[in-house]
Amino acid sequence: MSSSDPVFTRRAFLALGPALAVAACGFTPAYGPGGPAERLQGAIRVADPRDKNGFDLVERLEERLGRPAAARYDLDFTLATHAVGVGVTPENTITRYNLVGSVDWRLTERGTGTRVTAGRVENFTSWSATGSTVAGVVAEEDAASRLMRILADQMVVQLVSTSGKWLK
Repeated sequence: MSSSDPVFTRRAFLALGPALAVAACGFTPAYGPGGPAERLQGAIRVADPRDKNGFDLVERLEERLGRPAAARYDLDFTLATHAVGVGVTPENTITRYNLVGSVDWRLTERGTGTRVTAGRVENFTSWSATGSTVAGVVAEEDAASRLMRILADQMVVQLVSTSGKWLK
């Protein structure tokens, strides 16, 4: 097949077209070299946790953002969770729960205390309440741990996606 073949030329153009369009618009991958995610590494000090859920949230945030070496920003958060019974038997016994959680967060510049950005994330996880008491407690703790990871990941996505506006 030669390069003068119209089918080959069309395929080459279609394969390179999206890459050329993205390059032409000035797109920079968030997790690429020099991207905003790289510049956030070690730049944010997350507030100390107040409970187990807060500990799990902070742990995941530090996994994603790095532990602060020379933090330029402080990330404060307010975490709320509540369980909702969603599976009910005819005998009025709850067999499944949703754990609903939300985090309101604020990012401030360390030197000035100026609010840089803020946001809110919400999500839920579920667990089954059938089985032994111990199994139910373990399932609930696992649901809470999973929820904190989800909420932390959503926070990081918001921070990375908006960092072009405030990151120095």
